[in-house]
Amino acid sequence: MKEKFKLGLIQMITSRDKAIAVSKAIENIANLADNGANLVVLPEMFNCPYETQRFPSYAEPEGGDTWQKMQQIAKEKKIYLVAGSIPEIDNGKIYNTSFVFDPDGNQIGKHRKIHMFDINIENGQYFKESETLEAGSEPTVFETKYGKIGLAICYDIRFPELARLMVEDGAQMIIYPAAFNMTTGPAHWELLFRTRAVDNQVFTVGCAPARDYSLSYISYGNSIVVDPWGDVLGRMDDTEGYLLGEIDFNEVSQIRAQLPIIKQLRNDVYSTKLK
Repeated sequence: MKEKFKLGLIQMITSRDKAIAVSKAIENIANLADNGANLVVLPEMFNCPYETQRFPSYAEPEGGDTWQKMQQIAKEKKIYLVAGSIPEIDNGKIYNTSFVFDPDGNQIGKHRKIHMFDINIENGQYFKESETLEAGSEPTVFETKYGKIGLAICYDIRFPELARLMVEDGAQMIIYPAAFNMTTGPAHWELLFRTRAVDNQVFTVGCAPARDYSLSYISYGNSIVVDPWGDVLGRMDDTEGYLLGEIDFNEVSQIRAQLPIIKQLRNDVYSTKLK
């Protein structure tokens, strides 16, 4: 099994025109692949503005137009693709869903956001995803030739129990397509990605939309990659662009050998207390 690969993150402004947004994503994916990326990640809700009232009109079923175009570009460029997330419609319900494709265009992963972003911060942000979206119910880990990778979406990062489930299933990296806002982003974005990395001795990845002040919900941006020691390997600002760099999963086993937190877990104790 190969353990080294190039990871590419796309931080882009999302157009209100779905066709333009998807075409822009494809162009960015192709550019990163041509520059050596083996695994490419798109932001949360990359094919529509992150505004709950818009999700129903943008929603597509699995296998729909956006899904097909992501499948095609992954196959064409021979890359693994974590296709950010899109509004997915299934039996009349709408989910915030991320699809994952392998270099042959096979869907090898699918995550529906588990935790709904329902907040009301004093003098800050009010947002209620559950008014429009349904919650998923399954942790997601997918297999690559480099190793296992966990996948969750945005607000899911605030729940360490979910990250631990993915790590117990073998994840060496956890990817979060995410769109923190201008209240929670400055306060908690880097803190959470470094904390989840250190707690679980994995790489953590946050891929966000670039900042667009014309929207009612403004993304913090700052797409980020953190290593298993908690060091920030790369972090963007609020503008459009890429992160591209090498990941070595050998670092996970090396750090766990020196500081064996995962081996020292006391699930016999926790399971009796955490109920």
